[in-house]
Amino acid sequence: MDIAQARFNMVEQQVRPWEVLHQDVLDLMLELPREIFVNPLHKNIAYADTALPLGYGEVMLMPKLAGRLLQNLSLKSTDTVLEIGTGSGYLTALLAKSAKQVHSIDRIADFSQQAAARLKQLNISNVTFETADIFKQFPTPQSYDSIVLTGSIETLPRELEEALKVDGRLFAVIGRLPVMQAILITRVSETQWINEYLFETDIPPLIGMQPSNLFIF
Repeated sequence: MDIAQARFNMVEQQVRPWEVLHQDVLDLMLELPREIFVNPLHKNIAYADTALPLGYGEVMLMPKLAGRLLQNLSLKSTDTVLEIGTGSGYLTALLAKSAKQVHSIDRIADFSQQAAARLKQLNISNVTFETADIFKQFPTPQSYDSIVLTGSIETLPRELEEALKVDGRLFAVIGRLPVMQAILITRVSETQWINEYLFETDIPPLIGMQPSNLFIF
């Protein structure tokens, strides 16, 4: 298998046609070796247009969705990012290469440990990992420039919006089957947020999320 060609085809045939046109995002996805983030059994389909299984009932987001997510966040090199749902660590690496600092949280210790090892292999050192259920134990109170939820959620807790800095952006997929909407929330002042509905999609829910759960700051 020609890995470099497969990565090029992923960008040109999957990601770019899905309205991902920012060259910095395309270049980053051309650079990052997605194959090291998948189960070895799936290495030959690491660049396929599909959500690859990770175990524990979780999947790896399709490349085109990762690209759209990254493009809509418009990260800057000075940004701090909270990622909820580490998964394989592929999106974590994309975020880390686009921002100053990433804090990534997952309920599954195996995911956090595997992702940390993969990022170390790539000499990515601006990520902290935490194994926790944020719906019971929110990280140390802090404001973020960007927040990313890598699984769907039925109702977005207000506390997550409050954790954004002014001008900060939050990406989430909200709803339940058969209708889910990718949404970008931008905090425009201390008391105002703007919602932008981006596209329809379908991803598994975040494990442990219940609409009634509240974070304790």
